[in-house]
Amino acid sequence: AGSQCLSWTGLNWFFCSLPAATAAVYKQWIPNTNFETASNWDKGRVPCARDVVHFEKDKVVSVFVGSPHALTDMYLPLNGEFLLAAGAAFTAFDGSWDPGCDSGGTARFADAEHLSWFDPTLWQDVLPGGELRPGGPIFSVHEERVPCRHDDVIFQPETSFRVNTDSSQPVIHLRSISVMGQELSTPSSWAGYLGGPSAPLQFHGNGTLQVTGTGCPDKSGCACGNALDGPRICSALLRAPGRQCPEPACQSPLQPLGHCCGVCGATINLEFTPDFDLQKYQDKLVQELLSQPKYAGVQMAMSKVHRAQTFLGIVSRGAAPLIQIVLVDDRAGAQAGTAAEQLAADIMQDIAQHGEALGISSGKMEVATGSTASGQVGSQPVSRITTGTVMGLLFSLLFLGGILFLYRKGKLR
Repeated sequence: AGSQCLSWTGLNWFFCSLPAATAAVYKQWIPNTNFETASNWDKGRVPCARDVVHFEKDKVVSVFVGSPHALTDMYLPLNGEFLLAAGAAFTAFDGSWDPGCDSGGTARFADAEHLSWFDPTLWQDVLPGGELRPGGPIFSVHEERVPCRHDDVIFQPETSFRVNTDSSQPVIHLRSISVMGQELSTPSSWAGYLGGPSAPLQFHGNGTLQVTGTGCPDKSGCACGNALDGPRICSALLRAPGRQCPEPACQSPLQPLGHCCGVCGATINLEFTPDFDLQKYQDKLVQELLSQPKYAGVQMAMSKVHRAQTFLGIVSRGAAPLIQIVLVDDRAGAQAGTAAEQLAADIMQDIAQHGEALGISSGKMEVATGSTASGQVGSQPVSRITTGTVMGLLFSLLFLGGILFLYRKGKLR
């Protein structure tokens, strides 16, 4: 069925039509500002006929209305819109008895201004058909639970929303955005939507959303692109009561790139060649190792990251792309992380045997478990000493030779 909307800006009202709903994709926004969502009202229930509905005058709202409602009175904000589904309407209460509304009151609409794009708890992974992605051994670090630059974003059909896009980067790139069942996957279609009446009511903040229509072009994977907003993501994750990081069982927990909390378990950083295929390698580890009964309860996150490099630990040399593997398990106490540690050791052994054929040039493992006092580091070169190591040795020899030369010339005491 078609839909229509009733919008206002100040005292100017207008009607418009909405497209039919389509399937959702990849990362889906969870909250909504629907009239029929009980949690959007201060009373915890949808307003009934004897209620006076109150929207704050200075709060901008976009509200989807899915059914007809009789109300005693309604106070509207100065700027907002109602998105009316087919058959939805508001009528004045005629005074007849309503069995679910014996005594009326004031029903106030909740404030949605604080809902942040970079809050990882407000997104969920979905399949191409819109169904929730089933649980499994694969998880994502916190920065990647928010839409990444090559992701598809879905706001559910027949829902309204308001999201704060404040960001540390001026532009937030995405592959596509679906709103009210309409997939916008080209820069021109998204620009057209931004020029319409609803977009300013749905998105606010200093970050500009930009649709590119392109996925990740590199088979070795693409970095998420949320690193600049990492502190914002962690702040949103941990500021609410009950969201604090769990106390790790190990004394020196690991801190994976892109993750807000320390973990017990293991991390592996892979250097790779142009032959490396991220998805194929992840599938290989799941099928050959993670599926083994001894690794039940172990979870793995794998993605391309950029780790900052320094010269002599002081001068920045930019950031190098790496494949980060994070392994955690559900064991507690002294056993925390031990299954993840064993899996990491098996992965490193497999790299030693097959890494070159997989496009892996080297791997470095770091471990922190409940049974150890500190992290342990191990590395496994695939074929030869890395170029960085050779250059480091040569620089050290040149440095020592220069000192010896100056000493013999009497220039150095």
